[in-house]
Amino acid sequence: MNSFEVNFDRLVGLTHNYGGLSYGNTASMKNQSSTSNPREAALQGLNKMKYLHSLGVKQAVLPPDDRPAITILQRLGYTGSSGDILNKAFDDSPHLLMACCSSASMWAANAATITPSQDSLDGKVHITPANLASKFHRSIEVPVTTKILQVIFNNDQLFNHHPFLPMSLQIGDEGAANHTRFSGTYDGQGFHLFVYGQSAFKPNAVLPQKFPARQMYEASQAIARRHQLHSNQVLFVQQNPNAIDAGVFHNDVISVGNLNVFLYHENAFVATEAAIHEIQTRLSKQCFTDLIPIKVAEKEVSLKDAVESYLFNSQIVQTPNGETHLIAPGECEKMPHIKEFIEKMIASPANPIKKVHYIDLRQSMSNGGGPACLRLRAILSSNEYKAVHKGVLFNEALYEKLSAWINKHYREKLSITDLTDPKLVDESHIALDQLTKILGLGSIYPFQK
Repeated sequence: MNSFEVNFDRLVGLTHNYGGLSYGNTASMKNQSSTSNPREAALQGLNKMKYLHSLGVKQAVLPPDDRPAITILQRLGYTGSSGDILNKAFDDSPHLLMACCSSASMWAANAATITPSQDSLDGKVHITPANLASKFHRSIEVPVTTKILQVIFNNDQLFNHHPFLPMSLQIGDEGAANHTRFSGTYDGQGFHLFVYGQSAFKPNAVLPQKFPARQMYEASQAIARRHQLHSNQVLFVQQNPNAIDAGVFHNDVISVGNLNVFLYHENAFVATEAAIHEIQTRLSKQCFTDLIPIKVAEKEVSLKDAVESYLFNSQIVQTPNGETHLIAPGECEKMPHIKEFIEKMIASPANPIKKVHYIDLRQSMSNGGGPACLRLRAILSSNEYKAVHKGVLFNEALYEKLSAWINKHYREKLSITDLTDPKLVDESHIALDQLTKILGLGSIYPFQK
């Protein structure tokens, strides 16, 4: 096998907190203002990387964003020392300060969309950072994320970097959380499913009534065009508005696929059965392989329980021996009927998923992000993999360095009022400056200029 999937997981930031910033994300809303544990959160994410690495899945690390975002607050008119800025912002608008301290960059599935070279007309890996226009606290991540990706994939002969789409709600792009690539093998040509919440220019479409849709049809179309995907290789499907209103803010909360395996809820899309039939037909015709659909009925797992357990935010991975495994959040194991469903699914001879691994990600889950949220997938050839910046490729030595770094620099507890502590700025700068040295990334943050 010349090509393989690489998971780029982003480290949890030093200011991981429960600001309740993400309307439509029920876990984020439920846990608003709770006290967080940044150290535990970062170690849980790091241990997940180690676990997948131990299974033989290729793993890499993305650094977190720089928070508190003092430069953003300065652009918003706040002046004085770091302490003055943090306190003035908190007095004026605690929500604004929480947004500028958010560690939401940890959910790397929203960082970008990456399509492999075997699918594009120019034979290059295409990368577009998501503009994350629907949420202020996410939109301010984009410049640093862009620079990180350019440093890591720094070879113009192999990688084609695109600027993020125009920063507009009408072109809102939430990244790979709404994109699934199907194929028979990682080497083979792929078929791409783009899931959108609504179209900005089709106002008569059925829309969610409670929570906003985030991914726009127009953004998904633009990504497919930019990445030089042929129209036969792509399918645009609308997310079920009822699912969005139940808390399914991204498609990766209601379906997950890898190669030709697709685990999905029957209420994932508008006209789900028609969408699955189209995927089956196109995959067979374009990629010469059959889709293996794993349909989950509402009577087996309700939308409510799907959101609470994050069953569909699991990862489906292929190990080096060709086995297909499910990487599920620990919450699935704690909910008896969800665990029973998974065990029944795995026991079925028709199901290619043969093993489940439950991962403790409680800190991330409390803010609405499971295993799949934490990783950005890239299918790379051996040559492309060799061109990736070596400092971010996961191994045991890097694990030990990052574990020691987290234990040294991260706070054990962080409340909302702690965000006004000016020491957070110095702590963050010192820690991130050291991290860029560990990963060999150079100066990627504004404070390092």
